[in-house]
Amino acid sequence: MQLPLALLDSIKDTKGFMKETFENVHAFGEQITSIRINSAKPSIANGELSMNNSIHHSSFTIHNKVPWTNSGFYLTTRPSFTFDPLFHAGNYYVQEASSMFLEQALKQTVDLTKSVKVLDLCAAPGGKSTHIQSLISKDSLLVSNEVIRSRANILKDNIIKWGCENVVITNNDPSHFSKLENYFDVIVIDAPCSGSGLFRRDANAIEEWSENNVQLCSQRQQRILADVWPALKENGILIYSTCSYSKEEDEDILDWMMGQLSVESYELSLDPQWGIVPVQSDKGAYGYRFWPDQVKGEGFFLACFQKKEGEAEADIRYKRKPEQLTKLEMEMVEKWVKTDGKDFIKYENTVYAWPTQWVKDFSFLLEQLRVIYSGVLVGELMRDKMVPDHALAMSNLVPEPIEKFELDYEQSIKFLQRKDLALETKNKGWQLFTFHHHPLGWANVLSYRVNNYYPKEMRILKDS
Repeated sequence: MQLPLALLDSIKDTKGFMKETFENVHAFGEQITSIRINSAKPSIANGELSMNNSIHHSSFTIHNKVPWTNSGFYLTTRPSFTFDPLFHAGNYYVQEASSMFLEQALKQTVDLTKSVKVLDLCAAPGGKSTHIQSLISKDSLLVSNEVIRSRANILKDNIIKWGCENVVITNNDPSHFSKLENYFDVIVIDAPCSGSGLFRRDANAIEEWSENNVQLCSQRQQRILADVWPALKENGILIYSTCSYSKEEDEDILDWMMGQLSVESYELSLDPQWGIVPVQSDKGAYGYRFWPDQVKGEGFFLACFQKKEGEAEADIRYKRKPEQLTKLEMEMVEKWVKTDGKDFIKYENTVYAWPTQWVKDFSFLLEQLRVIYSGVLVGELMRDKMVPDHALAMSNLVPEPIEKFELDYEQSIKFLQRKDLALETKNKGWQLFTFHHHPLGWANVLSYRVNNYYPKEMRILKDS
């Protein structure tokens, strides 16, 4: 791997940079694999995924813990996640270890026991959003946004797989959020960048890197910050991060914020054993650098700020109440879903479960933004019945009386591939297929066949 000489020259005086070990770690090309477990999928959190324990039918062994998060683990080798049913069940997320430092940023700047409204502005494919959702309280709200529609769809699939109930997914440009003045308690911006921190993981990123691209990214980062700034309320927290080593995208952006916005920089506490390098910009803002020769992770940069202007509360108004279900429709739906704390909203023939306390906010966001998903999609009303949606299967809203059928490993893979299944079942009708008692999706068991309702767009395309 030949690193760009212009990059090496531009970061030679950056705190923590050690040229020889930095070049060696890229030349060696070690691939580090880490996952973050889903605390909402019970048996994983209770030890099924514990030290020296392996996921069924995969070379999946945990090596040790990612030190700056409670739910992250390193793996000894990278397995084929595609052929692990628990990956598709949303029991864990494959995420780069350095980026899990977001947990420290949130825990040290925000009271996560309180109800907060969080915006993850550049959210696809969903690693940080699923992490945020696991950290905030159940009575909090997360808005996950992605400006590119195809990536927003991937974000939606991962949010559904994670089992989120208090998330709204949007497909908006950052500038669209300026009209939501003083709305969010926290805004997370994992900014689009030149990507030098990912060189070891993605050699193609080297070909795309240039000094000109660094400058373009720096300008775009400033625009994004300026556009979204009005949406953060007074004393709200902004967390800014990149996967770039370049000062123009890191410390210089912090100085731009200190000069252009009314902010106060937050200093975080670090364990020296983590190997993270604390830095200060020319104007005194605190930042945190991850060098891959000093931490077990890729290149990363993060900083936290508190807003010192604006209002403490937003003016939330919406013109039209969402359509509620009729009594007959509600009788059809409540057989399928736990109703406590939920309002059920109808859009054409589809039914969504919204957290009751956020119905006003969901309605407001629906009118202000391009919302592509919200709450939990429960299912579709068809004449006198409801066809359950995959999102319901992935959530924790399915009541106990729903019929479940446990699949073995081979059956699970066939189900996830949407291939034909020959099963001996006592009962017919709709059933929730599971693996290790974790839901994989719905099937309608008929007398002579099984109708597989696993989403086509999420199916495994490989044969082995």
